[in-house]
Amino acid sequence: MTTYLEEQATTDTENEILGLYRAHLSKGRATLAELFGSHMEVSSSGAWLETSDGERFLNCGGYGVFIMGARHPVVMNAVRRQLATHPVATRILLEPSVARAAEALTSVTPPGMDRVHFALSGAEAVETGLKLARAHGKRRLISMHNGYHGKTLGALSATAKEVYQKPFRPLLPDVTHLPFGDLEALEAVLAAHPGECCVIVEPVQGEGGVILPPPGYLPGVARLCREHEGFLILDEVQTGMGRLGAWWGADLYGVTPDVLLTGKALGGGVVPVSAAVANRKTFAPFDKDPYLHTATFSGAPLLMAAVQGAVRAVRDDGLVEKARTLGERLLPEIERVARENCQELVVDVRGQGLLIGVEFVEAGLAGELLIELFNHGLVANHSMNGSAVVRFTPPANLTDDEADILLDSFDRATRDLLARRARMPEGGR
Repeated sequence: MTTYLEEQATTDTENEILGLYRAHLSKGRATLAELFGSHMEVSSSGAWLETSDGERFLNCGGYGVFIMGARHPVVMNAVRRQLATHPVATRILLEPSVARAAEALTSVTPPGMDRVHFALSGAEAVETGLKLARAHGKRRLISMHNGYHGKTLGALSATAKEVYQKPFRPLLPDVTHLPFGDLEALEAVLAAHPGECCVIVEPVQGEGGVILPPPGYLPGVARLCREHEGFLILDEVQTGMGRLGAWWGADLYGVTPDVLLTGKALGGGVVPVSAAVANRKTFAPFDKDPYLHTATFSGAPLLMAAVQGAVRAVRDDGLVEKARTLGERLLPEIERVARENCQELVVDVRGQGLLIGVEFVEAGLAGELLIELFNHGLVANHSMNGSAVVRFTPPANLTDDEADILLDSFDRATRDLLARRARMPEGGR
């Protein structure tokens, strides 16, 4: 017997869903969907998603969520078991799944980081980190130009993007945005306000357009925070869980922050979940008062089952190493294809692990390539703070054949992009 939802999925049409988007969600989202042909994604498995008309697309997007692909069996089995027994808890009694999830997560975080607050979104994890900093008297916030930390009011204060901030000002006071990679600028602010500053930074700026730190930058940030009694939050919502070819950018760059943030892949590509992880000293205000920072669905058993499954899947499938080796294969090939097919349109190709960016000479070209990639069966992402950059975040468990499909789709898409540009009138380029 089919369920109501299954029956509904077979009767939905693109025009009906577009109408519902416009009526109840976002007219802008509907317009964006039309640019990609108004396809409806209705199922996913591994590296693939399928639309209502039966087309299949290799999913190298998802903003970093699918490090283990969609519906990994280990995660799905854990979630199914929990769903069938106890999906949401009272938040009063002992509940084993949240304890086991914290145990699993802290088994793979940097040594000494053994306290966890679970949330749902990356922005909520950021808010947790900012509140921990405030609880320790750090009332000045330092973030980096092109950094992206979310769009709730506290997180938005750290997200240094005028177009996102302007409609919602005033935001948090005493916030300074500095160039990513500039230790001298950071030291000047920290020295001017010793003991007062919280620094939030990404190991690699994903939404900034896959901006890698200069050599020695992140260890330098950590050193300066120690010297000037600063508080360091490392935002690994996108870069963590193996995306960079290490469990964490913290491991890759040899840094242990006061708070490490994770999300996206933490839910195993099945449910939304995030976390702020800290050492005991940093977490002490939350240890003392369990009601100081709470949320109804923080640590919900269904989500915690996914966390346990996700950590197990990454570890047991060797996805950290696979992300490193696959990235070492894909990055030079993507760069070669870009240079051969559209050299004059490309500024740079860069990446770490399976976070790879292709920067174009103008933002419009990035949008055109996304459409060409889609036309050739591949989903990628734009970058919200680096609009001229197309991002590839493929699963670490791609097969060799799937990796070949990725490269072939990119080859054909870039050829078509150049050909289409050549046909355009000079003034329209």
